[in-house]
Amino acid sequence: MQRVTGIGGIFFKARDPKALGEWYRDHLGLKLEDWGGVAFRWADDPTAASGTTIWSPFGADTGYFAPSTSPFMVNFRVADLQALLAQLRAEGCQVMDEVQESAYGKFGWVMDPEGHKIELWQAPEQP
Repeated sequence: MQRVTGIGGIFFKARDPKALGEWYRDHLGLKLEDWGGVAFRWADDPTAASGTTIWSPFGADTGYFAPSTSPFMVNFRVADLQALLAQLRAEGCQVMDEVQESAYGKFGWVMDPEGHKIELWQAPEQP
């Protein structure tokens, strides 16, 4: 019997869900549905590069989510990390200075207005 087949959603509390949704729409380009959330349809998009969605618990004492004190962090796949980080800075968003590059791709971070750290990931180029 097949059990879990992937990540079905990311759900979290917000002080002002409407305003926070608008921030994600305006700065990260999420296409909000009428009900206020986003439905990513990877399999339905023939132009999307293949990829994976990662589920990974971290130790309670991890510093990886800092400076956020939130117990979660969302990772969004992006097409051009450097261009997006520059745009977010120009829009006045709180962008972390560090960018990491490895065999897994490029990683950068931004804080949303409610203090959640958001990881932005550009997949490595396929050979």
